[in-house]
Amino acid sequence: MNSRYLVRKVLGTIVTIFLVVVLNFLLFRMMPGSPDRILLRNPHLTPETVAAARERWGLDKPLIPDQLVDYLEATFSGDLGYSFKFRGESVSDVIGDRFWPTIILIGGGEAVAIVFGLLLGAYSGWRRGGTVDRIGNGASLILYSMPYFVIGMPLIIIFAATLGWFPTSGMLTPGAVYDSPIDQLQDFLSHLALPLATVSLGLIGGYSIIMRSSIIETRAEDYVTTARAKGLTDNRILRSHALPNALLPTVTIIAINLGYVVAGAITAEIVFAWPGLGTLTEDALAARDYPLLQGIFLLLSVTVILANLAADLLYGYLDPRVRS
Repeated sequence: MNSRYLVRKVLGTIVTIFLVVVLNFLLFRMMPGSPDRILLRNPHLTPETVAAARERWGLDKPLIPDQLVDYLEATFSGDLGYSFKFRGESVSDVIGDRFWPTIILIGGGEAVAIVFGLLLGAYSGWRRGGTVDRIGNGASLILYSMPYFVIGMPLIIIFAATLGWFPTSGMLTPGAVYDSPIDQLQDFLSHLALPLATVSLGLIGGYSIIMRSSIIETRAEDYVTTARAKGLTDNRILRSHALPNALLPTVTIIAINLGYVVAGAITAEIVFAWPGLGTLTEDALAARDYPLLQGIFLLLSVTVILANLAADLLYGYLDPRVRS
């Protein structure tokens, strides 16, 4: 990979992040309502107390340029401010407490979806027109078109409310006392099962469709015809020749998708009351918590941008044709 290609992609990423930071400041201030209402819920507060709180939060300054300049300086120095809703806690600490539950859910869902989605897509494309292809491709299209909450609600009704196999919400049983770490782990996994299944099913369809399309294109290549002429079995041709070449577009899609999935899983977390960034975003929106919303939005946006950068660099490494 040449240095010119690398520098161009990195500079584009830096400019994009700067624009996202500015949009991050303006976006949430365009919403109706104000964080003042958090204080105004208490009828015993005097106007002087409310004015002092506005001054402490910086809401008494002009929006542009004062608040914008202060926000840019603080953000690029690593200071995301303090949450209005979670008083006394920094935005970084609040997000940090909810970050790992989201990573566990998204990471597990991605791993399951990648394995099963690519396997299903590869086999369906290689056996195009067969029973597995018709059923698998139809199921993939249905799952790909369904948002997480549509997938999650039937799972709750069937496996939680009707069969009682899994809890309906949360990450651990409230007030539970565990005899050992193994018991706590079992409780955690039982709560994780349905959200994980929801995220996995929502991703499997897209990966399967992409892999199937890539395999179908690869089947017509000359090297596959040559491998058949040599007498190689279909399974060996698929594993050794077709699959490695078909993975090229799939790998980049996976890298890009990693960023979007973190934001998309917000709906899955809300459905299952999973204590991650999704439910935190809902709480912050209800409270008009500008610093917390800005921190979450910035994290999600930078995740998508960096994932796109990783995909561009990976694609440039795997396919020299895109470097020019």
